[in-house]
Amino acid sequence: MGNEVYDPSVLDTYGYTESPNVITSMEFERILSASGPYMGHLMRPYDREEPKKIAWIQCVGSRDTHECSNAYCSGVCCMYAIKEAVIAMEHAHGDVDAAIFYMDMRTHGKDFEDYYARAKNEHGVRFIRSRIHTIEPGENGDIRIKYADDTGELKEEIFNLVVLSVGFQVGNDTIELADRLGIELNKNHFAKTDSFVPVATTRAGVYVCGAIQGPKDIPQSVVESSAAAAVSGVLLSESRWTRTEKKVMPPQTNVVGQPPRIGVFVCQCGINIAGVVNVPEVRDYASTLPYVTYVEDNMYTCSQDTQVKMAEVIKEQGINRVVVAACTPKTHEPLFQETLMNAGLNKYLFEMTNIRNQDSWVHPNDPEAATEKAKDLVRMAVSKAALLEPLPETELKLNPVTLMVGGGVAGMVAAKNIADQGYEVHLVERSDKLGGQANYLNKTWKGEDIRSYVRFLTHDVEAHPRIQLHLSTEIVGVDGFIGNFKSMLKTRAGRISAVEHGVAVIATGGRELKPEEYLYGENPGVLTHLELDELFIRDDPKLKELNSAAFIQCVGSREPGRPYCSRVCCTHTMESALELKRHNPGMEVYVMYRDMRTYGEREELFTEARKQGIIFFRYDPENKPKVISNNGSLEIEINDSILNRPITIKADILTLATAILPLKSERLAQYFKIPVNDDGFYIEAHAKLRPVDFATEGVFLCGLSHYPKPLDESIAQALAAASRATGLIATGKVFASGTVAHVNPVLCSSCGVCLEVCPFGAPSFIEEGHFAGRAEVNPVLCKGCGLCVASCRSGALNLKGFGEEQIMAMIDKV
Repeated sequence: MGNEVYDPSVLDTYGYTESPNVITSMEFERILSASGPYMGHLMRPYDREEPKKIAWIQCVGSRDTHECSNAYCSGVCCMYAIKEAVIAMEHAHGDVDAAIFYMDMRTHGKDFEDYYARAKNEHGVRFIRSRIHTIEPGENGDIRIKYADDTGELKEEIFNLVVLSVGFQVGNDTIELADRLGIELNKNHFAKTDSFVPVATTRAGVYVCGAIQGPKDIPQSVVESSAAAAVSGVLLSESRWTRTEKKVMPPQTNVVGQPPRIGVFVCQCGINIAGVVNVPEVRDYASTLPYVTYVEDNMYTCSQDTQVKMAEVIKEQGINRVVVAACTPKTHEPLFQETLMNAGLNKYLFEMTNIRNQDSWVHPNDPEAATEKAKDLVRMAVSKAALLEPLPETELKLNPVTLMVGGGVAGMVAAKNIADQGYEVHLVERSDKLGGQANYLNKTWKGEDIRSYVRFLTHDVEAHPRIQLHLSTEIVGVDGFIGNFKSMLKTRAGRISAVEHGVAVIATGGRELKPEEYLYGENPGVLTHLELDELFIRDDPKLKELNSAAFIQCVGSREPGRPYCSRVCCTHTMESALELKRHNPGMEVYVMYRDMRTYGEREELFTEARKQGIIFFRYDPENKPKVISNNGSLEIEINDSILNRPITIKADILTLATAILPLKSERLAQYFKIPVNDDGFYIEAHAKLRPVDFATEGVFLCGLSHYPKPLDESIAQALAAASRATGLIATGKVFASGTVAHVNPVLCSSCGVCLEVCPFGAPSFIEEGHFAGRAEVNPVLCKGCGLCVASCRSGALNLKGFGEEQIMAMIDKV
């Protein structure tokens, strides 16, 4: 069950029903889409002219307590507005002035803050902090916007197009379906769930994922879909495979010895390619190339109907090699390879050339040259395809054991779910107890007791017959590959043991930054969030004696050395500030912030905090608050952005909302060959499509090691990782890629360079026989990176699917 977008026609302030040039963000998405009404060309509805000045108005129907709107934040609107502004500037034929009017810029996701900064600094998107009340029609379909800027100065601008950033809401059909299913909804009509099983509804056996659970973006929706599968898997584990129908693939056509019959499919990709490249000309050119027996161009070659047609054409035309000229093979190559298999061809008889990312997108202002380059790329791909041979994939048994690295909440949740589904788990934790950072947290944003939950979870994990605990233990080495890993464990006492496992889940967690500013460590009244939570947990009597308290946000986050947003801090501050008010209603509480990022339904905490009299002061990073100690008392100097003058706040305690840091894990990253970003967090295989997978097959991630996130999201991601792991384990087998290195032992000089350069340990020396001492490659360990091939001085190594003759053929055709 999904959601619907807010309908702004119920508001009379924005003129949505009066002016054709006031549109919703969803309508603007369609304008930008290659399959939209204007074929992806940037036009405004009024006169089909390209707008030169576009305004985005945020929070339309969201963060609004009026009866016709929604009080919660829709969570995604800030990012999609930035994306739309950037894409609009790229689609335009001339300069576009893009302005986003906002209250708080909520770019709280992984890499979102960086995207925000690039939009502002590189693309020139203007960000204006102002809540627009009304807009007025101007001349020739233009729109007049009056607003007050940060200084309170009244301004007026004329825009050619206004985009209303509308939020999510639950539709009546969804509400009716929930009623029929017997699941409770909350006051915002989202499914009622708790933080500790965020995909479970109030009715046993009914689970939710995506926007019905609350406003969220695509990565979190994908995570929750896998999480829902994980908890469903526990209930269905005993009946696994009992009603499964296996897909029967047609037998592969033997093409060995046959002359190449190449089919070339050129994708228009809407206007992503066809807006620059003359696709029909490229298609016709491809038909003149050697061995090409069939050509066609498609609006979207990756679409389902085109895939079905492609399989039929392969069979009808007797095609035995396929070239697709489209976008990136990173996301689409597996799709086309599956189509070949459905048509009875070996999937390695396929070549894909990228005429979007490597051509139309980088040469948008030179269509003629881009078309010639597309021809070059197609000619190269065809020359390689003619030399392709079918490659086998090795089937291997998969060891149904999981290594869980990290014993925090995420690690324990994932371990318990996998074990509940009937599989053995080894849980490795380098400290002497389970629970991680959750041991020091007080409550969730919904008010649930975290420590009680951790105690119950720890007990369940420790008592689980399928979970073997390794406390005070670290990993000191990893060998093997998906399905057959061997990890070496070392206890604090120095005892070393080996664990053989088929998959691994990395949940190494994070930690709270200990700051070096704002008198932290010098004045006992300056605390971090976890230190304040400890006072709450102890119910420290001095909490009732406090007369004033202050919070400073973004301490160590959103700064040059640590540019990311730590995501949880604003919500944590709201919960802590309200908890202080519960201890002493008369206490004065102040919050100094940059952007209040209480996303989703967490916005209700921000609203409640203002109702309780908590006072908020916004500051800019160039003019941060100053904290001084006056005879032991804390005084905070800050410039009031409304009064536009400095003020001094006296506080009995000051809590710093510090950054969340990843635990140092360079060695672990090397052991499992998993990437780490500049901030030290692990990099997933694909932010949207594979948010809990690593590029290294058989290794998954969850929790704070991926990116800062609240407890409920960590649990959902842990369940998602468990789902991905068990989905692999349940098959009992894996296939090694056919694109692997191969050694000609006759040419091998036994220099050993390939052994030294391979990051996966695939090459080794033959120990016995006529070629003893020469190199060989384990095809299961090989990842097809080609490093050994490029390093081989004797030319003994070759990469199947990227052979020397194939590469040279492509070079010859440039």
